[in-house]
Amino acid sequence: MLQTVIQNIIRFVVLVLVQVLVLNHVQFLGFVNPYVYVLFILSLPVRTPRWLTLVLSFGLGMAVDAFADTLGLHAFACVLAGFLRDPLVKLLGAGDDNNDFTPSMATLGMGNYVKYASVLVVHHLVIYFLEAFTLAHFFDTLWHACLASAVTLVIVLGLQLIKRR
Repeated sequence: MLQTVIQNIIRFVVLVLVQVLVLNHVQFLGFVNPYVYVLFILSLPVRTPRWLTLVLSFGLGMAVDAFADTLGLHAFACVLAGFLRDPLVKLLGAGDDNNDFTPSMATLGMGNYVKYASVLVVHHLVIYFLEAFTLAHFFDTLWHACLASAVTLVIVLGLQLIKRR
């Protein structure tokens, strides 16, 4: 139990630091900014109470917002991802057998993990549309959000493959 808590604290700090010190300054194609910090929400143990998942998601988003000066965009998107996380794990059928695991490629399998991560990376849509705060350029915003989601998903899956070895 204590080991899991320490591991998640380290994961939180490392992902926030990587995001705010490195990835916030990297833009592929001039507008695609990967948000890999969402891996923290993806990697929380399934037995984490829902209220704690939401609080941790909010804290994660606020930490990124504090450094990115985005006034709650990331906090809102992270809380949405945290809210969708538990029903998604149950929908994939992964939580039925054993409620004491951490979602990963090793525990969910490649196909289920890709589905799981793809749905939760949708938080990019929220960030991009709230940042634009208009539907005037709907398809441009959607295109940018989808590209950012794809880049983030590739990075997350790559990290999972590295961790698996």
